[in-house]
Amino acid sequence: MESPSLWQERRTAPARPHLPVPENVDDLVVGAGLAGLTTGVLLARAGRKVAVVDARPLGSGTSARTTAKVSLLQGTKLSRLLRRHPPEVARAYVEANRVAQDWLLGFCGRRDVSFQTREAVTYAGSPQQVEATRAEFQAAASLGLPVHWHDSLDVPFETHGAVALGEQAQLDPVALLEALADELIACGGTLHPGERLTAVAMNGEARLDSGARVVADQVVLATGTPVLDRTLCFARLTPSRSYLLAFSGDPGTEQMLISAGSPTRSMRQLPAMGDDRPVFLVGGAGHVVGRAESPRAHLDELRAWTITHFPGATETHAWSAQDYRSLDELPLAGRLAVSGERIHVATGFDKWGMTNAVAAARRIAATILGGVAAPWPESSHPSPGSLLRALGLNLQVAGLLVSDWAEVELGGSTADATVVRHRMVPTVPGEHGGYVGVCTHLGGILHWNDAERTWDCPLHGSRFAPDGEVLEGPATKPLRRRAS
Repeated sequence: MESPSLWQERRTAPARPHLPVPENVDDLVVGAGLAGLTTGVLLARAGRKVAVVDARPLGSGTSARTTAKVSLLQGTKLSRLLRRHPPEVARAYVEANRVAQDWLLGFCGRRDVSFQTREAVTYAGSPQQVEATRAEFQAAASLGLPVHWHDSLDVPFETHGAVALGEQAQLDPVALLEALADELIACGGTLHPGERLTAVAMNGEARLDSGARVVADQVVLATGTPVLDRTLCFARLTPSRSYLLAFSGDPGTEQMLISAGSPTRSMRQLPAMGDDRPVFLVGGAGHVVGRAESPRAHLDELRAWTITHFPGATETHAWSAQDYRSLDELPLAGRLAVSGERIHVATGFDKWGMTNAVAAARRIAATILGGVAAPWPESSHPSPGSLLRALGLNLQVAGLLVSDWAEVELGGSTADATVVRHRMVPTVPGEHGGYVGVCTHLGGILHWNDAERTWDCPLHGSRFAPDGEVLEGPATKPLRRRAS
């Protein structure tokens, strides 16, 4: 099963009463991560009746498993945006993130959620990454960010120049989620963990797997990838898992670092707690969900790199997180086109959710409440490049679907030798004869994740626990038991 993050293990969630989900609300928010809770808070502050539901306990998803860098310098994001969009779109992205950063840090200040001000750095980890690092420096400067250049960094690993932006921030994301939950409740909203959405009708009636029914004027899907997606939003997203290690020891720098190319290396320090030694995080080694031959090998690669460059450090935690990148690099936030203007979606934060999730929440709340619109980057129409990328992505997904099914049907097994044919049914091991090894979303053959002991779908990133329960969407139904 998934290992807890450092943040999840450090904090004990306060006991909250289990409340029945109201039968009627103004707004039903699905997903109690940063995007969902922020949306709920903004709507509840405006006097609306808001319920936030989540299939899992508070602090179980990506928001509690992130490095929690609250930064406007985001790897090579800005230069990638400028390669695909006009400058005004990239400027709108920076402005939306800037406003979101101000809102988030202001909230932290009012709610006594501690954060540390740090310099964010994108560095060239090899000579081949210098061009991308220079491009990010030029892009950030052209978009109004006060960046500066470092020829070298005082770190124990190879660097070949870096772009830096001061006055950025880092924090404890679980402390933030708990503060947002408290704010939601204080403003009259309700929070309902352990309630999975299974359907939404056009009239706003939502069904939960507990059997509860909720009629909502507006529904917000803030679940990483949207469940119940009538516009095939999942077909415009690439799901990826990346890995994080926590080490006890001093990395020798307080900068928040990320490399400009592959293999990705992301670092940040945490202040010492009491008499403990300081801690630092090392992240990277990502891959598309369900498509790595051995996720554990990715984690071991990250571990070996850290031990090589920080030989005195002691590993304390290892975990991973799931993120989604859209085909045009822009986050998605707004109404689903065929939902009768009732259903909204927030996703595609591309590992920079500390600002993008808040920006998406502000946009959705402003749409629901009316009045002044929140800043948001929008492309007026799909570019030929984005259409080609969409075609390529979905041809790749279709190819995986066909090849995996063909391998099983021919009497073999998938590459990880875990999904086998039993009486013509793809089967994965489990209690009482196992489970049907097919994703309950669109029928992808599942692959075994040897780092986290989960079943992962290579098509759209759904993930299942060994007992068949859903861990990540867009799937909403557990695996079926195989008939003996």
